[in-house]
Amino acid sequence: MLIPHPLLGPRDAGEFTYLGDATLLDRPDWQSETAPQEFYDYVYTRENPPGEHRELWYHEYGDRSWIVVTRNVSTHEILGAELAQDVAKNKGTA
Repeated sequence: MLIPHPLLGPRDAGEFTYLGDATLLDRPDWQSETAPQEFYDYVYTRENPPGEHRELWYHEYGDRSWIVVTRNVSTHEILGAELAQDVAKNKGTA
């Protein structure tokens, strides 16, 4: 599988480590009154619907960047990739 790295172009998936659902970038506020439940959901609750999914990948054997890959988990087609830091900035969490 080739992953379209936003800076380096197409790279073999063997260069990357899969780290899970990209919602990990949406870490709850630890000072919230509902923080215990929010962190429980953040750590343990995951949906696994078919179709388009955003995943967090680490370019371990390359430039050591974190990227968010949008992939159809039913067909394994990769629809795009962007730097995780750009995703976090767009959400206002960086």
